Amino acid sequence: MDKAAERLARREANQAEREARRAANQAERAARKSGRGVEADGAIAAVVAKPSRAFNILIIAQAGRLEREAVLFAASLRRNAPDWQGRLIVAEPLEAEAWEGVETQISDAARTLLGAYGAEIRPFTARHFGKDYPYGNKIEALAVLPESEPFIFFDSDTLVTGPLDRLPIDFARPSASMRRTGTWPAPPLYGPGYGDIWRSLYDRFGLDFASSLDRSQPVEHWERYLYFNAGWFFGADPKEFGRRFLTYALEVNADPGDELACQSLDPWLDQVVLPLVVHGLGGGRPAADLSGLDGDVTCHYRNLSLLYARESDAAMTLAEELIQSPRLADLFAEDEEVSRLVARNEGRQVIRPMFADEWKISEQAIRHRLKREGLWFR
Repeated sequence: MDKAAERLARREANQAEREARRAANQAERAARKSGRGVEADGAIAAVVAKPSRAFNILIIAQAGRLEREAVLFAASLRRNAPDWQGRLIVAEPLEAEAWEGVETQISDAARTLLGAYGAEIRPFTARHFGKDYPYGNKIEALAVLPESEPFIFFDSDTLVTGPLDRLPIDFARPSASMRRTGTWPAPPLYGPGYGDIWRSLYDRFGLDFASSLDRSQPVEHWERYLYFNAGWFFGADPKEFGRRFLTYALEVNADPGDELACQSLDPWLDQVVLPLVVHGLGGGRPAADLSGLDGDVTCHYRNLSLLYARESDAAMTLAEELIQSPRLADLFAEDEEVSRLVARNEGRQVIRPMFADEWKISEQAIRHRLKREGLWFR
């Protein structure tokens, strides 16, 4: 079968799968809306509220910075979403295959704390990305999650700042973080443009490109095209989500194609293929009632320097209280970033005033200024 025929067959299969999924979702929503009984005298019975469906959370942890961030995430989850009933699963890459030669094992101190917060640590072997592309951990780690159980993945450098369990998440319609800027692609002067670059990816995997567009945005403006930050994403079945994520990532990385010839895939590979996975599974941009995942319910702070530069007072205070709590203080005792920004108060006294009146400044500009001032620790 030639490539054109293969793309056509893949597109037809994906279309049939989307239509079946859409019909199932519509039937489920209709059942929820009509979930009322009729009394013997014809009166409509009261609707019984259906509890939110439990879901699992996946984060990554390994030796060093990531294990400290994972503990901080777990502590913030238990403080601000105490009624959440799912499983907190921490994926730990083994020092093997793609991570061979790199110490990855979580320390005893961090392991004990994660266990105290109810986390389940599950090891996995990274066979494809590992030290050459650490962002690929999130792709391969999906394999540790229970099949057919809804999930949310969070980057470990995230704080739970509100009642996560109360969000009305429709896991049958996957989505991901919209806290992003136009980082990819970077169309060359004489083309191809945004539209041709993105269309080539959708066509390659037999996906419908037109239905992914935000037609309220102008042609060739980056926001017209489905693009996410991979700091969080969710779906109904981690096995299928992970299968597509890995397949698409490996194929694009191995053979980007003519339209992507001038594009960088490092570090953007995960964010290049994530929209394809989400769209192919019947999802898209998150509904307005999920804005808290990029706002007052979770905070993807990235690192403490950026947290002090641009995040809310509530997120800043939460991080400080947890880091300095008797339970976590020893874990962070040797962390230079914590020592200077939290213990010596340079975060509040130096970084916070530095950006107090610059709320529109780009992350790149913030990074450059922090590095120039010796306040960047990566």
